[in-house]
Amino acid sequence: MSFKVPKRTLLWGGATSASQYEGGPDMVGKGPDTQDVRPFRPRTSKATTETRLLTKRMVEEALGSGFDGNYPFRRGTEGISHCEEDIGLLKELGIDIYRFSISWARLYPTGHENNPSPEGVAYYDKVFQLVRKAGMQVFLTLTHYAMPIDLVLSDGGWLNRATIDAYLRLAQFVFSRWGEYINYYLPFNEINAGYFSPWNGIGLLKPENAPYDLSEVFQSLHNQFVASARVIQLQRSIAPRCKSGCMVADFCYYANTPSPEDNLRLVQDEQINQWFAVDVLARGYYPSYAKRFFDKNGITVMMENEDFDLLANNTCDFVGISYYQSSVVSCDENSPQTAGNLVCSTVNPYLQASEWGWQIDPVGLRTALNTLYDRVEKPVFVVEGGLGARDRIEIEDGEKRIHDQYRIDYLSQHLKQVIKAQNDGVDVLGYIVWGIIDIVSAGSCEMEKRYGVIYVDADNEGNGSYERTRKDSFWWYKSFIQDYHRKKKSASEKR
Repeated sequence: MSFKVPKRTLLWGGATSASQYEGGPDMVGKGPDTQDVRPFRPRTSKATTETRLLTKRMVEEALGSGFDGNYPFRRGTEGISHCEEDIGLLKELGIDIYRFSISWARLYPTGHENNPSPEGVAYYDKVFQLVRKAGMQVFLTLTHYAMPIDLVLSDGGWLNRATIDAYLRLAQFVFSRWGEYINYYLPFNEINAGYFSPWNGIGLLKPENAPYDLSEVFQSLHNQFVASARVIQLQRSIAPRCKSGCMVADFCYYANTPSPEDNLRLVQDEQINQWFAVDVLARGYYPSYAKRFFDKNGITVMMENEDFDLLANNTCDFVGISYYQSSVVSCDENSPQTAGNLVCSTVNPYLQASEWGWQIDPVGLRTALNTLYDRVEKPVFVVEGGLGARDRIEIEDGEKRIHDQYRIDYLSQHLKQVIKAQNDGVDVLGYIVWGIIDIVSAGSCEMEKRYGVIYVDADNEGNGSYERTRKDSFWWYKSFIQDYHRKKKSASEKR
């Protein structure tokens, strides 16, 4: 008997997103997008939710005021101004692959233009060329929680099927212009977020004083599914060497108790929150449980006949996940709750949590990778992971130091579990550290919740020099990558 066990050399990388990193709202031809209108609110659970549940009134207030107020995503971490320096730092760090995203509104300011902004094209020309020159592979996210605001206000965003055509104009240009640079790509970041964070995921305006209409949510998601399949179809004709992915936020669910009710709830929550998008985009069809969920909740989704063949014939090459923490499911409505990646969870007494309430579970990553690979039997990639924490600058011998041992511990434990998952037989492509350079948090609009191994001197109000400083985790990650590749090379030579 023989077993096929993957022998890949894992890729270790870092990631940013355009809306959280670039800034420069009035530079290189950019129009306002859906992240630019999100206001900062001092941290409470209600305040952070408000920044993700935007009504038409809130959007119009932001645009009408000329953004007179604190709108952190308009600043990002001034990545445009520090582009050369930052890519130089990533080269020094020695990562294998850099994940970044295109700002849709920087290329097509309203989303309706037939041709992209020359200034935006020139900027991304520089980014792709610098990344290649630095010797890193490119992992591109076509759209990462941001779309031109005009597409939302005038067209209804992803609720309108016409948005697919606007998106395909973006994809057509990106693959025609930069396809030769791209190794891996995602049509959408965390596509399942359209369900539990509709403004971020699908650009859907929240009704005033009412919850979201689930038919509108799942109609928007269906349109994104169709767009994803059409992008993959387009890419394979224009830039066939690129590897296409779908991506979901993975929560690695546990039942709170052995009770049958908690375990049934686990299965049902997992199906809709996590597996639904994976089943459509990686397996090519709507799963049977979707009908049960739609019938139970009175959800109606308009689909065209050709959608089903399109989805079946244009599935992704790999599945990406973000993984930060595991979650606990309980039928007990009074169970203590804690925060997570855009969602809440029952507290797990066996785990420690970050200051923001995210429960730290390295073994859960190994579990998640095994479960996902068993389901899709395609390569899997941890395209986002890391620890959001409050870092403190110390001055030692006249130099700035950031001693973030907590982040080193987090990354060390999680990267070990990726290697163990590969040893289990999971075809893992690699692990990409989220916010490798400090960026604005997509969940809470904060700067003080930092993920990077490179510190950016800025606060929640935008005060600071935006100077870059290497943290202790920078040197640890650099050493980890070097040691990993040295060991792989030595083992290969012995064979």
